[in-house]
Order: sequence, then structure tokens, then C-alpha cells
Amino acid sequence: MTNPQANVGELVDIRPSESGLPPSQRTILLRAERVEIARLVVPTGKEIPEHKAKGEIVVQCLEGRVAYQVFGKTLTLEPGKLLYMPMGEPHSVKGIEDALLLLTIFLPRQ
Repeated sequence: MTNPQANVGELVDIRPSESGLPPSQRTILLRAERVEIARLVVPTGKEIPEHKAKGEIVVQCLEGRVAYQVFGKTLTLEPGKLLYMPMGEPHSVKGIEDALLLLTIFLPRQ
């Protein structure tokens, strides 16, 4: 399945469809030379094992709640909260409630 991506000057709706949050999925909304923006759906109970981002990352919670294991502790993201992590920071995620996250990854220079 191809992921639709924004074009220059185009508005992008980051919300899920009217039917609610889809099953767990990551959708690239925009990819440019040094930035990638994605929508991530994390259902209740879904665990994303520890991994590292390929650049600096900002995670913003739009709906629901998730628990991030990062920096040696558990941080709960809920609507209106955001989290910054430096490149290569190991982290894992678990859905507390069906959640919708907006990820902004600042890619390193090639």
C-alpha cells in the first residue's frame, strides 16, 4: 500500500477517518530532505518494542494515552503533551488508551 504524502502548499488532514482510529499503523504524511512527519495509531495494549529513531524526534499526542519507556523511566503522553528525544535514544511505546500520535523526525545531514 502506498502512503499519500503532502505536496508543497497542500493541506493535510492528520485526523483518522470518521469511522474512528484504524488498527495500529504508521502513515507517512510528509517526507522532505531533512524532515519526516508521520501519524501513528497505537491501540490499547499494543506494544512497540524498544527501537531508536533515525533522527531527533518530537512526539505529540493528539488522542488517547500512551506510555513511553525512555530515559530510564516511564512517561505518559496524553492529548496536549509532547516529548522530545535526541537521535538514537532507545525507547518503547505501549498504548494505555487507543491513541493517535504525530511524529516529527528531524533527519541528519547525509
